[in-house]
Amino acid sequence: MPKEQRTFTKEFKLEAVRLVQSSGKSITQIARDLGIADSTLHQWCKLQAEQGEQAFPGSGHQTAQEEELRCLKRELETVRQERDMLKKVFTCTHGMSDEVSLYRSASPGVPSAKDVPGVGGLGQWLVCLETATGERSPDRR
Repeated sequence: MPKEQRTFTKEFKLEAVRLVQSSGKSITQIARDLGIADSTLHQWCKLQAEQGEQAFPGSGHQTAQEEELRCLKRELETVRQERDMLKKVFTCTHGMSDEVSLYRSASPGVPSAKDVPGVGGLGQWLVCLETATGERSPDRR
């Protein structure tokens, strides 16, 4: 069964760091008295020393750099997803040799779908496909 991660308030962390600084006890002893890991208390002391008042901002209060980093990571993930989708579309459309684009003109001397009266939509596409591949349908002789 996974261990549930405990969360501590800013006040608790500050008080624990104050105890380390003011009492003569070791970090290990204070951590044991508070019921936390000594590595956790050591990390809190390090953060307090490095960041001062900015330490322990809470989950909703991020520094400007952390907020910018979070936004950039989100944007990067979006761009990667878009790139991957375009890669898939590109490989799918350029890997098919039996598809013909309806927007290209027919080769000289090859009748196009425009030459066949009453053909449009899917029928027009099928005529273009048949013309491009050079195959005839089984019912045509």
